[in-house]
Amino acid sequence: MSDPSTYWLTITNVGLGVVTLICCIAVAFGVVQELAAKRKKKAAFSTLDHEVSDLAASFGDGHAFQFPQLGLTMADGGEPTDNKEPGKEKER
Repeated sequence: MSDPSTYWLTITNVGLGVVTLICCIAVAFGVVQELAAKRKKKAAFSTLDHEVSDLAASFGDGHAFQFPQLGLTMADGGEPTDNKEPGKEKER
């Protein structure tokens, strides 16, 4: 270590090693954080799937929903029902 050029070369190598180690730790942290976010999102969608399936099961076949303002909506384009209100005629 008596040679000044060797001293600065050693200091530079140690500095580059520390920077490389910090970068590797940052990448590992990012990967772990991304995997945790994906797992959390998957768990949230899993509970949402259960809630949606329970909601669809509560409406019978899960394809028809009754909304008073809109009438019967059919997500799959099924057979329409004839719910004619008294006093209203079909207009064309």
